[in-house]
Amino acid sequence: MSFSLSGKTAIVTGAAQGLGLAIARHFLDKGANVMFADNDEERLVDEVGQEARTDGPVRMYAGDMCQKLTIANLLSATVDAFEKVDILINATRVLRHSEPLNPEEDAVEELLRLNLMTALRMSQMTAKRMIQQAGRAEDHTGPAGTIVNLSSLSASRVQKGLMGYAIAAAGVEQMTRAMAVELAPKHIRVNAIAFGSLMSASLQQALKDEPDYRNAIVAGTPMARIAPAHEIAETAQFLASDASSFMTGQVLVLDGGRSLLDCVPAPVH
Repeated sequence: MSFSLSGKTAIVTGAAQGLGLAIARHFLDKGANVMFADNDEERLVDEVGQEARTDGPVRMYAGDMCQKLTIANLLSATVDAFEKVDILINATRVLRHSEPLNPEEDAVEELLRLNLMTALRMSQMTAKRMIQQAGRAEDHTGPAGTIVNLSSLSASRVQKGLMGYAIAAAGVEQMTRAMAVELAPKHIRVNAIAFGSLMSASLQQALKDEPDYRNAIVAGTPMARIAPAHEIAETAQFLASDASSFMTGQVLVLDGGRSLLDCVPAPVH
């Protein structure tokens, strides 16, 4: 059983900041080739633009990941650079507040499109590429690929003002299970990480706007801390590696015990 990512090629969406960036950087440190993908081209260039100009293990691709043409071009760019795709990390996620009784401002359609449909289309099209490359490999006997989705405690622990986000997160988790069943015969594993009490980009912003959130989150977390982003990166490594080779359709909860409590006293990010 190996946690190694050496020689693997990963696409990480949402890789210009926050948890996506942390995962992409961690995978690089562990020997993977990484395609950093995000819709924010300016931030992406700031983070990895210089590295992506070399012939090394870093590439970047900016575009609207909701569009099938963008995804197709992203996959082609990845294969052109690294010859294959072994791992997909769907780390693109957007947090919007909902007005639940106002259909014009409930954010449901927007968040389903950005958080659920982006991950679904990325998974579908990447899985097809994984299956194709496995079929071309004469000595193929092992896994064709792995997919890891990012979810949230909001999928199961609903809070006021986050209706659209909660619906989308729940969709990501059920999509994870459904695709795991469909893709298992093709030797592709699909798992997810549901997180809370992690230092995501949205939580960083929330703590700037409302410093008291930190105390509320820590008080509501049995382990009494907010975890740094590298902890989700290490969990993603486990799910992307052969160490989890018999695991599929699972949602690992990474929250310091927060979901074990009867109530969640602070916003989930």
